[in-house]
Amino acid sequence: MRKKRTMSLKQKADHIRNDVVGVAVRNKAGHIAPSLSCADILVALYYGAMSYKSEDPLWEGRDRLIFSKAHGCYALYSILADKGVLPKEEWENFYTEKSSLLGCMELEVAHGLEAGCGSLGHGLPLAVGAAFGARLQKKKYHVFCIVGDGETQEGTTWEALQFAVKHKVDNLTIIVDMNGLQAMDFTVNVLDRTKDDLKKRLKGFGLSPVVCPGHDAVKLETVLCKSKSAKNGVPKVIIADTVKGFSLKCMENVPKFHFRIPTDKELDMGRFCGRK
Repeated sequence: MRKKRTMSLKQKADHIRNDVVGVAVRNKAGHIAPSLSCADILVALYYGAMSYKSEDPLWEGRDRLIFSKAHGCYALYSILADKGVLPKEEWENFYTEKSSLLGCMELEVAHGLEAGCGSLGHGLPLAVGAAFGARLQKKKYHVFCIVGDGETQEGTTWEALQFAVKHKVDNLTIIVDMNGLQAMDFTVNVLDRTKDDLKKRLKGFGLSPVVCPGHDAVKLETVLCKSKSAKNGVPKVIIADTVKGFSLKCMENVPKFHFRIPTDKELDMGRFCGRK
């Protein structure tokens, strides 16, 4: 039975987004937009779907999250600080000389950071290896991996998927943060990587991707729990339909805000847009 929540998943996601914007703007840390697009996904995982003991981040039976789009890690830092895994002062002082946290997440399992993935395209191979290794050792934990839609252009992504399908690595769930942007441009302007195109490619590799609203933590939790419990001999893929920069009117779906910090005037345009 799950512990009773002091606030709803939606409230928690709003709280985490507020925290990300507050800390990042105050400390002049870029990569706010890619962090906001995956906040609901992370909330659904850490406050819902994942088996994880905040008081014991080295617990062997914990589910693992490999966060491949490691430059968008601010919401993960905020969550781990909220849960007491990461010292709050580390997060509050992020991007300053008073903190050891980096702009692109690095390995520090004691603080809940399972892998360093600064170079995009490396996280999924790590996740496949972790899940396959767990199965060989008859471990019961599940591995989740969050990838950006831009990095699905990397060859390592598809090599890892081939291995996972071949070896029936079904203790793995891949979540694609499908926000339609990569760095400073829309993905369709770099390669034709629309949602339908990605689904078609994944199906061609023997997978059955599920599309889910990426800013509905409640629905995400349901889909993630179902994915985790399914033992059907194939890795699972969830395409989370998200908006880069979600919740900041000045930033939503605007390519220039990949790393840019909003000005006070831009922030005055409004924080939350009122969408579910």
